[in-house]
Amino acid sequence: MLTTLNTSYTDTRAADLAWALGREPLPALATLDLELTGAKLQLRLLGASHQVLLEERRGSCSETVACIPGSSTPLPLGIAKRVGDWEYEFAARVEVLSPGSFAGRAQELLALVSEHPHGLAGVFPGSPHAFTAMLAQHQDGQVHWRTWHAYPQDRQLVATRTRVGVRVPVPAAGLGS
Repeated sequence: MLTTLNTSYTDTRAADLAWALGREPLPALATLDLELTGAKLQLRLLGASHQVLLEERRGSCSETVACIPGSSTPLPLGIAKRVGDWEYEFAARVEVLSPGSFAGRAQELLALVSEHPHGLAGVFPGSPHAFTAMLAQHQDGQVHWRTWHAYPQDRQLVATRTRVGVRVPVPAAGLGS
């Protein structure tokens, strides 16, 4: 789903993005509710970037990547942690592209996400290449989502990848049959 976000472009630099786990839902400009094999997922486009809310019988999880006033947790390159019975993994990277490459990649990502049944993309006013896009899937008992945040003024593209799955217990060494 592709939408135009009727708001000012708040997160204007990749370096201003922060990451947070467990935040309450923030006001959203656009949402997409999904049910992925028993997991309820809400993709949320914020004026300041994105939030994902995951709810499943084992519990809930929320991820926020946005310009968060007063946040002291910058966007990490990678993180892995336990969230209740789940393993949560997050990775981010910032790409700086040439002008032609940036425009082409922006068009490619918007087409991919807007045509996908589990995709949500929002374009900010002022530039067709200023956008936030999100894509979710369920695979091998885990929920995955990817996001892209485009900053055309700097030709920067921030890509994130998240995986949330049930923690698999490791058998103790020396035990078993």
